[in-house]
Amino acid sequence: MYPTVADVLALPVVRHGRPRVVAGAEGLDNRVRWVHVAEVADIGHLLKGGELVLTTGIALPDDPAALAKYLDGLAEAGVAGLVVELVRHWSDALPPALVAAADRNGLPLITLSRETRYVTVTETVNGQIVDAQVAELRAAEQVHQVFTELTVAGAEPADVLREVVRLTERPAVLETLSHEVLAYDTAGTDPGDLLTGWLPRSRTVHVGERTGYAAEAGWLVTIVGARGHDWGRLILVSDEPPPHRHVVVAERAASALAVHRLVARDSDSLERQAHRAVLGELLAAPVPSAELLARASALGVPLTGRQLVGVAIRPRLTETRQPAGSAAAVLRELAETVSLAARRAKVSALVAGVDELSVRALLSLSPKANVDAVLDRLAGEVRSPRVLAAGTTVTSPAHARRSLVEAAQVAAAATHGGEDRPLHRLEDVRLRGLLHLLADDERVQAFAARELGPLLSRDAAAGTRLVQALRHYCEQGGNKSAAAAAAHTSRTAYYQQLARIEQVLGVPLEDPESMLSLYVALLAHDLRE
Repeated sequence: MYPTVADVLALPVVRHGRPRVVAGAEGLDNRVRWVHVAEVADIGHLLKGGELVLTTGIALPDDPAALAKYLDGLAEAGVAGLVVELVRHWSDALPPALVAAADRNGLPLITLSRETRYVTVTETVNGQIVDAQVAELRAAEQVHQVFTELTVAGAEPADVLREVVRLTERPAVLETLSHEVLAYDTAGTDPGDLLTGWLPRSRTVHVGERTGYAAEAGWLVTIVGARGHDWGRLILVSDEPPPHRHVVVAERAASALAVHRLVARDSDSLERQAHRAVLGELLAAPVPSAELLARASALGVPLTGRQLVGVAIRPRLTETRQPAGSAAAVLRELAETVSLAARRAKVSALVAGVDELSVRALLSLSPKANVDAVLDRLAGEVRSPRVLAAGTTVTSPAHARRSLVEAAQVAAAATHGGEDRPLHRLEDVRLRGLLHLLADDERVQAFAARELGPLLSRDAAAGTRLVQALRHYCEQGGNKSAAAAAAHTSRTAYYQQLARIEQVLGVPLEDPESMLSLYVALLAHDLRE
């Protein structure tokens, strides 16, 4: 918004006076807040800082000590520079004491060898400053309008960051207070350059106020939160101190993000959304991209050089069909429970609901970690009624998808039967797991219908429970006495049911192949229920 001393010297009205920098050249980038004409020697205490002082020198002393004191007073007041016209007091050169004091303070000292109309200089420069201030105010008003509209429209964080980048042309990152990246927009730059090593870099950046510029990192940082509850930081990557307009953009964007979190209570948290995006891409991409690996690492879950284990967790819902909204709420709560359990177990993990049936997690463990012990600890932490299943352990991000898919298959198979245990693995689901993988195969469906069709029709028509009697018989390995006890039926009545089953199906139940075929058909039939 403010011109530099060098910008002022480049103006035609100043160039007319043939300006020459005689000291303090390193301060030519100082910003000029105002141009002030002053012929008084004792002027420093009346200034606010940022002024470019113009003088003819006519009232300045010739005493070296007094000149040094004059210049020191200007520097202490924070003036941007001093311009002296060499016409009335000094005609050839400035006194060495004045030049030395300017060099010592790094204050630009400029001489004009020709008479210059200072009033024209002040009008020109101060006019430019006022115009820039008005333009800045208009830009700030536009920023407020843009983010007010985004807030009213319930814009997602990605939309807010996209608008931040449009207005500032700077990369923007939204992170938690634990420095995990929730959302970002690279402004067209390489995502890897932006996100690689994000956590250790971000942990070293502190601004000590709600909005501040960390020059060593080149970050404009503003805190995100509302009602006294801060939960994140919005960061603009800026190699140089940002203009006031960018500060306004960052603060208004932070407000929009805070409001979005308050009104989006019935949706996944920003952390779960970020995790779901990474998990979704891991499941969709045959080979994870470098950007995806950087994003996972920026979430605090490194995927390279680690043991990776896919986990799927399904809630055990009641028999009564629940509304879609209720099931979604159960999954949201389960995802937060699993995430909290992972933190308590000191495990880095991506956790999110990626479908309508289960929560997925990808555990990232050190190469020396005991995977079984970690899984048992995690299963112990997640105590809500659920089915928890794990895929095989892999050591490459390229194989993470396989472990995640295996975990989902095991969880689905375990949900439809099998032992109730804290943790299910591939070896636990056996035949049931295989049938689950083939459940949508028309040939398997036709086989189950062919084997059980007559029995199902008989139960439907006569109100009998022959299918259930057959299930007990198969589950007890053909032991009729044990099957009768499991069915809570007298042996005589149960034996009559078995005879009726053989009559309806036309096969001998004691034949091993017949019992095996019927049991497989029952398992396949259960998967379709």
